[in-house]
Amino acid sequence: MGQQFSELSDKHIEFIEKQKIYFVATAADSGRVNLSPKGGDSLRVISPTKIAWLNLTGSGNESAAHVLIDPRMTIMFCAFEGSPLILRTYGYAQVLHCQDDLWNEYVNLFPYSVAARQIFVLDIALVQSSCGMSVPYFSYDADRDDLAKWSDRQGNDGIEKYWLKKNQQSIDGFDTEIATRAGLDNEAF
Repeated sequence: MGQQFSELSDKHIEFIEKQKIYFVATAADSGRVNLSPKGGDSLRVISPTKIAWLNLTGSGNESAAHVLIDPRMTIMFCAFEGSPLILRTYGYAQVLHCQDDLWNEYVNLFPYSVAARQIFVLDIALVQSSCGMSVPYFSYDADRDDLAKWSDRQGNDGIEKYWLKKNQQSIDGFDTEIATRAGLDNEAF
């Protein structure tokens, strides 16, 4: 049966730390709802009421655009082995870019990546658990290294060019602020 909590318990935190994948949902006040799978060593429980996750460069930048319009965010964790459990954290997020004051407070919590694009900090308003009894079993083999290899080949300049070309707007045309908040000059590239 589902239960609701005002914050993460020690048991919830232990469960989260074992997960190899999590899902992030955001939405603006109009347009499409975004649901993104995330993996790798990219999430940290800061406290029972705060989670931070590192967003690496990718083809879309929906979460950043959405959070600027409406900071609601849900992160879902799901057991694919062991006892069934779905755990959702609902709250309000802020998006940090490399030149923001709080960036350095969080970036060193994660392994270095040239692809580090944003950090999201979620202030948790509600935690909900549900059974997850219909979720199938899956086995974890390994993390993919495709993004790391691609990012390393691009280098810092290539990543910034990619941001300017592909990451300035959501699919609905909402601004992500990546150029201005990362200190990039559109004219330079």
